[in-house]
Amino acid sequence: MIANTPKPPYYAVIFTNTLSDDTAGYEEVANRMVELAEQQPGYLGMESVRDGLGITVSYWQSLDAIKAWKQNVEHLNAQQLGRDKWYSAFTTRIAKVERDYSL
Repeated sequence: MIANTPKPPYYAVIFTNTLSDDTAGYEEVANRMVELAEQQPGYLGMESVRDGLGITVSYWQSLDAIKAWKQNVEHLNAQQLGRDKWYSAFTTRIAKVERDYSL
């Protein structure tokens, strides 16, 4: 589903990853992170796809909202599990959205 974002400017966190062979517990934690992100101040929406490569784009009102999400204790635990167990590679990018177009 395409996120319904407000008029720019706002921010996008683009998380691209490849999974390791050990994904036990991954789906449950990933679903919990979506639920938790939706409760965070400044959260605007999310789009995610996995077809070998996983790409999740979350949208935020501000850099401060992104920083608070990154420092959420439950999210920190999930990040550590990702580094230690679930991901063979990942990259996180943060971008300011200045324009968007829709159909």
